[in-house]
Amino acid sequence: MIIGVDVGTSVTKASLLNRNGTALVTHSMRSTLNRLPGGRVEQDLDEVIGSVVRVVREVAAVAESTGEVVEALAITGQGDGLWLRDHQGQQVGPAISWLDARAAGVLDSWGESGVQRKVFELTGSGMFPGSAGPLLAHLAEHAPERLERAAVAGYCVDAIVQRFTGEITVDASDASLPFLDVKERAYSQAALEACGIAEHRRLLAEPAPRNKLFALDGKAAKELGLPAGLPVSAGPFDLPACAFGSGVSNVGDGSLVIGTTLGCQVLRDDVAIDPHGEAAGMWLATPLEQRYLRVMPAMVGTANLDWVLAMVGAGVDQLETLLASSKPGAGGVSALSFLSTSGERAPFVAPHARGQFTGLSLDTAQADLVRAMCEAVAYAARHNLESAGLTGEVSACGGGARSAAWSQIFADVLGRPLHVPYEEGVGARGAAMTAWDSLGEPVDRELWAQGRRTVQPHPNAVEFYERGYREYLVSIDRARPHWGASS
Repeated sequence: MIIGVDVGTSVTKASLLNRNGTALVTHSMRSTLNRLPGGRVEQDLDEVIGSVVRVVREVAAVAESTGEVVEALAITGQGDGLWLRDHQGQQVGPAISWLDARAAGVLDSWGESGVQRKVFELTGSGMFPGSAGPLLAHLAEHAPERLERAAVAGYCVDAIVQRFTGEITVDASDASLPFLDVKERAYSQAALEACGIAEHRRLLAEPAPRNKLFALDGKAAKELGLPAGLPVSAGPFDLPACAFGSGVSNVGDGSLVIGTTLGCQVLRDDVAIDPHGEAAGMWLATPLEQRYLRVMPAMVGTANLDWVLAMVGAGVDQLETLLASSKPGAGGVSALSFLSTSGERAPFVAPHARGQFTGLSLDTAQADLVRAMCEAVAYAARHNLESAGLTGEVSACGGGARSAAWSQIFADVLGRPLHVPYEEGVGARGAAMTAWDSLGEPVDRELWAQGRRTVQPHPNAVEFYERGYREYLVSIDRARPHWGASS
């Protein structure tokens, strides 16, 4: 058995997983996301560590009581942002979330000066306000003392690994954006220089080799209720972990994570950077040889649903009824789903992008607003998956995939069957899969892929949404000129 841990933006989950991908038990705990003036979004590393300790300890106790042997601790979690620590793994100021918008001004200036385009041409990374490049540049100008005090500028997963093992490391998937030459798994000095932060190269940990395992130290082992020296697998971070955990295995296959982030990704066998394309998305290194993920992670997914339900005074438990009460096309109402305060990052970067509803009338019902937003998120998913090079099957996971009605909208808009795993905690499953590979005991991936239901698209709805999707793309083209810095 392996304990898989997924440290999300707002919830930490741990599962006791067996080799067929099913969970014997799962425990979860919420974390605090601190939203502050100026678009700042932060987390407290100690609180995040505390959430991991609690859920792992609870799962480890179940394993002990049932006589199950824990072979490893596999950790995945949110990516991007900036988690500054000292040599002992203590935070140097609050962790900056990937949702943070404080560096939007940096990105505006880089867009005008050509820095953003140059970095994209070098590494294939479309930077956004909550990515490490602009955040490091922002701190270098406004809080240089934090960088001087820090020993490492990393991410959520490696921050936890440092506290549990004492090792300063980073998974290549996390390191990919924005400075890594993904094929070489080495940092691009030219990208660092283009961002004006080459002097802070010392803060970037070297990516760990594939199949690297770390050892749980005595202090952490006691806190977690696990044996000292237990192998610890660090990554990949949640998006690639979800891709592999949901069954993506063939080149061209896509993964759709309908969670806080609308994570859209396609497995590729080569890195192909179009120097004339949108400077958006990212190429991620994976644990597999000559396999890469082309990722288009829209800023928000289920947050759009939460927002529109709150606006109409409804709860998530009413979603199925609301969607059933409004036909495809939402009574003539259409929406754009760009609700993040830091704009959009895929399949284009627009730090000041904003959402909208059109086609409203006195006849518009609450259900129409909810359906219009759900359709808009599905259109965004198709836009991102097509931009990432989708040619094969699509797997979906995340909170949004639990809705039968919303899953049907995604399948109809994509015009493809949607494979949804029965098991939740797909990210933790992907991390555990990687850990077993590292232990030299790979699981049967075909067996894991069998544990999912398939949502078939309805032909009439596919035809309708094909027209709707074309209108959606036109709406974006019309809106983008109005998303100026003053938006």
